[in-house]
Amino acid sequence: QLQLVESGGGLVQPGGSLRLSCAASGFTLDYYAVGWFRQAPGKGREGVSCISGTDGSTDYADSVKGRFTISRDNAKNTVYLQMNSLKPEDTGVYYCAADSHLIASMNPYRYLEVWGQGTLVTVSS
Repeated sequence: QLQLVESGGGLVQPGGSLRLSCAASGFTLDYYAVGWFRQAPGKGREGVSCISGTDGSTDYADSVKGRFTISRDNAKNTVYLQMNSLKPEDTGVYYCAADSHLIASMNPYRYLEVWGQGTLVTVSS
């Protein structure tokens, strides 16, 4: 069974940092495009970052550029999202998704193969 499990969410003060993990089981993430998405209360799911399964290229939403970094560790079958200088508007449930038919995409609707269950990030003082 293909499965993604997110972890690393929690409560953090503005300006703080968190590292989210997206661990795969039942399949090898190596050649999958992986995206991170978030959903704030009352809002739709938006793309945060993505990483290619072919050349490792990355993309970021304008709102997180310079603050978030996506990376992958194929040996651990895991993709990470390092989040620095967090702001209250970064609050939401963060999901990762993977798809072997994509190069990489920030569009959540293009990820059809596997999604994680989400991890809650709350940025508040």
